Amino acid sequence: MSTAEKVDILLLGAGGREHAMLRKLAESPRAGKLWAAPGNGGILAEAELAEGLDQNDPAAVAEFAKTHGIGLVVIGPEAPLVAGVGDAVRAAGIACFGPSGDAAQMEGSKLFAKQVMERAGVPTARYKSFTEQGPAEDYVRELAGPCVVKADGLAAGKGVIVAQTTDEALAGVRECFAGQFGAAGNTVVVEEMLKGPECSLLALTDGKTVIPLASSQDHKRALEGDLGPNTGGMGVYSPVPFVTPEEHEAMVEVERKVVAQLAADGITYSGCLYGGFMLTKNGPKVLEFNARFGDPETQVVLPRMKADLVDVFMRCDNGTLDGADVSWDDDWAVSVVLTSAGYPGSYEKGKEVTGIEEAEKLEGVTVYHAGTAMVDGKLVTNGGRVLNVTAVAGSFEGAREQAYKACELIDFEGKTLRHDIGARALRGRSAWEL
Repeated sequence: MSTAEKVDILLLGAGGREHAMLRKLAESPRAGKLWAAPGNGGILAEAELAEGLDQNDPAAVAEFAKTHGIGLVVIGPEAPLVAGVGDAVRAAGIACFGPSGDAAQMEGSKLFAKQVMERAGVPTARYKSFTEQGPAEDYVRELAGPCVVKADGLAAGKGVIVAQTTDEALAGVRECFAGQFGAAGNTVVVEEMLKGPECSLLALTDGKTVIPLASSQDHKRALEGDLGPNTGGMGVYSPVPFVTPEEHEAMVEVERKVVAQLAADGITYSGCLYGGFMLTKNGPKVLEFNARFGDPETQVVLPRMKADLVDVFMRCDNGTLDGADVSWDDDWAVSVVLTSAGYPGSYEKGKEVTGIEEAEKLEGVTVYHAGTAMVDGKLVTNGGRVLNVTAVAGSFEGAREQAYKACELIDFEGKTLRHDIGARALRGRSAWEL
C-alpha cells in the first residue's frame, strides 16, 4: 500500500480515549472516511455513525468492515478485544489495531497476566489466586495488613479493592464471591500492596518490535488528596517528571520481555500494551497490564506524539513497526476530567453542556468528549465522566493553569472535578514517601 493511499477507518468505542484517537487519526494524510460505533457527542460530530453496530459482536464488526470498504478497524475498549473482535476482523482480511482475543487476556484475566509475568521473570507483586471464598479469606488474614483484592476478569475498572486493613480486604473478597462483579469475580487474585508513586507506560508493538510511548500518571480516586472511591480516572498528566532514565528503561524492558514471552507461548501481541507500574524503592514493579490505550492517559499522550497514527497502526498490524517514525515534542500535557455529580456512584444524565467552544479558543487546549450525546440539537451529559479538558504547554505549571482555566469556561448542572491534578507531582517524589 502506498503512503498516499487513503484508508477508510472504523473506530470502536465511546469515550474520551476514542475521541483523542479519532482526532489523531484524522490528522494523518492517509485517513479516509471515518466511521465510529457507538461514538459520543464529540466523536459523531467528526465521524459517521455505524448505525446499529454492536462493537462487541465479532461477526457483525467484520461484516460491516467488509461491506463498507473499511481498510483499518481501530478497537478502543477492552471488551471487544477480549470478545475476539480483532480475530474476526483479521480473518476477513482487514487490518486491525488491537490484540487478538488470546493476547487480550493480559487484561481479561489477572491470573493469566500474572502467570505470563512469572514466566517472563518481570518484577510484580507477590500473589495467590482463589476460586473459593474460604481459602481467599485465610490468605488475607495471613497477610495481616494492606493488600489488593482483584476480580480476575473484566469489571469495567471496578473490580480492584485496594485494602488498607484486613477487614477491608475480607469485605472485598466477599464482594467478589457474592457476584458484585459478575463472572469476573469467580476467580479472585489477592496480592501484596506495593508502595510508591504509580506510573503508566503505554507501548506499541507488532509482536516483535516494542515502541514505548510517553510516561503518564493517572489520578484514580474521586476526591482531592487521592481520597474517596476508585474511578476510571479523574485526571492525568504526561510526562511524569520524576521518572529516572533507569526506571524508564526498566519499564520498557518489562514490556519487551512480556511481548517476547507471549510470542514464545505462541501468542503474537499486536496493538497497545499498557503497563501500570509502581515505582518502588527496589525499582518499577508491575501493578497490572491492560490490552489497549489507557483512558484518560491517551488524552495526554497522543497530543504530544509526533507520528502518522494511521501508518503506525497499520504497521502494528502488518509486522513492520520497526520502520515507524515516532517522536515526542518537549511540551507538557495535563488533562482534567469533568464528571457528573455522584460519579462513580449513581448520577443523572441529560444536562446541557455549554462553553466548549470558548474553552478550545485558549492556547493549547483541546476538549475531548467522553460521556456526551447530541439530543434535539443540544449537547448533553450522557455518562459519569463527561469531558476531558486537555492543555499542552511548555511547562508543567503552564499546562495545569491552562487546563483549569478551560474547565472554568465549561458548564453543566452538577459539574464536578478535582482541583489538584498534578499538584502532588510538582512537589517531587518525596510527596509519595510515607
